[in-house]
Amino acid sequence: MAEAAVLVVTGGRVVDQEGERPADVAVGADGRILAVGPSLDPGGARVLDATGCIVAPGLVDLHTHLREPGREEAETVESGSRAAALGGFTAVVAMPNTEPTVDNAAVVSQVLDLGKRGLCEVFTAGAITVGREGEQLAPMGEMASLGVRLFTDDGRGVQDERLMRRALEYASGLDVTLAQHCEVESLSRGGHMHEGAWSSRLGIPGIPAQAEELMVSRDLALVELTGARMHFQHLSTAGSVELVRAAKAAGLPVTAEACPHHFTLTHAELAGYDPVYKVNPPLRTDADVAAIKRGLGDGTIDAIATDHAPHTQETKEAPFDEAPCGMVGLETALALALTELELPIERVLALLSWQPAAIARIEDAHGGPIAVGRPANLCVIDTEASWVVDPARSASRSHNNPYAGRTLTGKVRHTVRWGEPVVIDGEAQR
Repeated sequence: MAEAAVLVVTGGRVVDQEGERPADVAVGADGRILAVGPSLDPGGARVLDATGCIVAPGLVDLHTHLREPGREEAETVESGSRAAALGGFTAVVAMPNTEPTVDNAAVVSQVLDLGKRGLCEVFTAGAITVGREGEQLAPMGEMASLGVRLFTDDGRGVQDERLMRRALEYASGLDVTLAQHCEVESLSRGGHMHEGAWSSRLGIPGIPAQAEELMVSRDLALVELTGARMHFQHLSTAGSVELVRAAKAAGLPVTAEACPHHFTLTHAELAGYDPVYKVNPPLRTDADVAAIKRGLGDGTIDAIATDHAPHTQETKEAPFDEAPCGMVGLETALALALTELELPIERVLALLSWQPAAIARIEDAHGGPIAVGRPANLCVIDTEASWVVDPARSASRSHNNPYAGRTLTGKVRHTVRWGEPVVIDGEAQR
């Protein structure tokens, strides 16, 4: 190394798109990788011990609710980014359902400015329609000029077919991607959990799987019509997975994500009427969970996204029909994938790192490969570490975590953002 390193990650096994190999990683003062190889001499550089661990490209979350602006009592960009870094994420895409909505350049700039103080890199999605009301297209062009590459009305699906077609055509011309919250509201309205045996037993109005699948089917038809890219958010049903599988086989330009709670939990969790398990789309059946797992394993589903949705204790403890939907997930996503999915580490990392980075169009800085000249956005993972989920110790401002008390395997040891260690030995550095 002609240039002196300022940081060397030593003793680990690098895993990225190029495979797995024992290697140290040296980082220069500019935050880029200087060298990758066995037994690098750290000289006077700072050393991060990765002995017995995997050194991977930083994780990327396509679907994070940071709540700011508007609901800072539940989360802020700063607190959410700390939770993300502790979970191994070096980049997150914030959803636009804030107050005000991220539907114009001014609010985009506000979120990006707030993100400059974060422990991970914060990108933002823009809304497809003004106010996410589904009536008028938002000015996607002006948001795209600020670097927004993903647009969604997340929390609501765009109900009007003609408007959605126009949005896809507009997005294609801008070279951006639309992401859809697939929910036909005329079928889901008034529902609070999956429509099935448990909703009948509990007397809770349900949301049928078809509310999701009909919109997936509709939007696949619109993708075929327009040729535009489409990303499907938080798939939750076996039927949705099968529709996307067939669309990919037909060559349509579509991608999809699934959330940890949809491959680890079922509607049976709601037997105690605990709103911590209330989420949208709802927890589904054992067969749906199995289908999501198959989709993650065979490439039908491209990414694991957290849908990190913090809510204050007061709102989550409201009566079940009044409580908001959502769970926190940034600090548990990796461990849940390692614990619950019978997949090799390379596949888990693809789902959590380089594939979501490609969908978000940020692969120039995040998601690897770990190579000379690349930005040093890294996470170091102890795949054998066992730990118990304790929501009270979360970095998030909210503790609506459905996994409290569960023992998981796999823990982030260090996280490096642009060459700066922001998590060391499981502790955030600021």
